[in-house]
Amino acid sequence: MTPPGWLAALQAAQARGEAAVLVTLAAVRGHAPREAGAKMVVTRHATHGSVGGGNLEATAVQRARDLLDRPHAGPELLTLRLTDRAPAEHGRQCCGGEVTLLLDPARTARAAVAVFGVGHVGLAVARVLATLDVDLHLIDSRAAQLVPERLEVVTRDAQATVHVHHSPIPELVLPLLPPGAHLLVMTHDHAEDAAVLDAALRGPPGGFLGLIGSSVKWSRFQAQLRDLGHAPEVLARVTTPIGVPGIHSKRPERIALAVAAQIAQQLEPHPEPNLSSTLHPSLSAFPNPDAQPSDPEPLMTHPITR
Repeated sequence: MTPPGWLAALQAAQARGEAAVLVTLAAVRGHAPREAGAKMVVTRHATHGSVGGGNLEATAVQRARDLLDRPHAGPELLTLRLTDRAPAEHGRQCCGGEVTLLLDPARTARAAVAVFGVGHVGLAVARVLATLDVDLHLIDSRAAQLVPERLEVVTRDAQATVHVHHSPIPELVLPLLPPGAHLLVMTHDHAEDAAVLDAALRGPPGGFLGLIGSSVKWSRFQAQLRDLGHAPEVLARVTTPIGVPGIHSKRPERIALAVAAQIAQQLEPHPEPNLSSTLHPSLSAFPNPDAQPSDPEPLMTHPITR
């Protein structure tokens, strides 16, 4: 039996290692463009299926992509009132009904970790990370660092799936990585480190972004990155130095243990607050259908106990 289109799209996204959100029209009151049970799959760059089109669907897609930018986001209920009395970012719908959408993030089966720079420290980090059930991406501008003989200590008996990327411009590999990949920047060249950070910070927030180095190095990098237009809140996405506290050795194998432990912490589930219900203001500023514009009620997001 051929699976429904939404299921085929969801399975295809997961096979590509791409995160997606399954949007289900969970409940309908009054008139609405689609019936309860309609489904749509939303990825960062595409949608499959429809829950009604128009402002309703555009709002759902926007909220779904907001969830994709939050690695630990859980399911969310979104209640939308279809009224022409409220200003709406994506246009107006005046069906007069009310719909509740369930937005359920479907994360990729495996986390991805990318090591930029496979020198003596990067290789030691990769050896430890290879024992984890992850997609491990090794990136270096120097082909000699990535020859199979050198990487055998990583690939032999690895639990990880190891992907090797030789790129003279390492930051060009960033678009090839799965969304939400955890990034470790530890190349042999400070200019390469800065270029990778600059490119990573221009993309959407994703997984862990760590930089190896001293506080002096980071102070210089911050000045460079500010000059390139990065705001303080964007620079705050960078974790440096990397590694769990308490390990001060400069030996590569000990640095590797500290860094791998920090990545392992990122791989632990950190669920966001429980399923929540939101009345979205872009579709209705008036929770009471009979309310007048002069008598708005506050909009609330609150947890729902399961």
